[in-house]
Amino acid sequence: MDALAFIKMHGLGNDFVVIDGRAHDPQLTAGQVARIADRHTGIGCDQLIVLETPPSASNGVAADVFMRIYNQDGSSSDACGNATRCISSLIMTETGSAAVNIQTGAGVLATGAADGGRVSVDMGPVNTDWQSIPLAEEANTAELPIDIAGLARPIAVNVGNPHMIFFVDDAEAAPIDAHGQALEHHPLFPERTNVQMAEVLADGSIRLKTWERGVGRTSASGSSACAVLAAAHLRGLTGREADVVMDGGVLHIEWRADNHVVQTGPVATSFRGIIDPTLLG
Repeated sequence: MDALAFIKMHGLGNDFVVIDGRAHDPQLTAGQVARIADRHTGIGCDQLIVLETPPSASNGVAADVFMRIYNQDGSSSDACGNATRCISSLIMTETGSAAVNIQTGAGVLATGAADGGRVSVDMGPVNTDWQSIPLAEEANTAELPIDIAGLARPIAVNVGNPHMIFFVDDAEAAPIDAHGQALEHHPLFPERTNVQMAEVLADGSIRLKTWERGVGRTSASGSSACAVLAAAHLRGLTGREADVVMDGGVLHIEWRADNHVVQTGPVATSFRGIIDPTLLG
């Protein structure tokens, strides 16, 4: 395989290796993705993103680019909010437009420039029925029958991918590292799940710790922030709009009346480079 050009980007420390495959699809294997994502012997990233030429318009909505998402372990994901903001920023710069549509496995997402150099993404609808999560069997998604080390009654939602949200008294002390992996692989989630532990603060904001499916602990997660705001509102803990505070920074989340959830936050480019063919085997 030839050398591949890439861009290293991040949203609140949730970092990505971006490869433009529109002219030539690199057709990366799961093993190659994992080697690129390795933080010791590769470039290092939470997710690897391959840009592709979008297919025909979906439901009458044309996309400017298709974004294929790979997790750190080489598995695939349908949605990633921080990555969508990063790719939106790239395509807006490329096209000179202030609004672009990004197609993902979760559908076409409308994005646009926001104040302060930030980017907004309409992540689509929030799904709460057990089949759309999906769960392995019918269960009350508002209070799942899960209890691990005092963590109990999580809410399950799908915002392009599955999420399990626990509300805790102290997010800083939440045992996300101790139990994240076991919860990600809980048998109730046949496709595994992202795991969130969150605390609603006195000012109405939400402090969030995240374990991402196929990645592990991350400094931020856009879809997780959206899922947590929806879960907090469903529990009656917040309104439909709040700041979500993660280790890497803050995203503003709004769950609109039409059931679509919108996130707004910053993006950054770290560096550009070339992947040596020897890394790809």
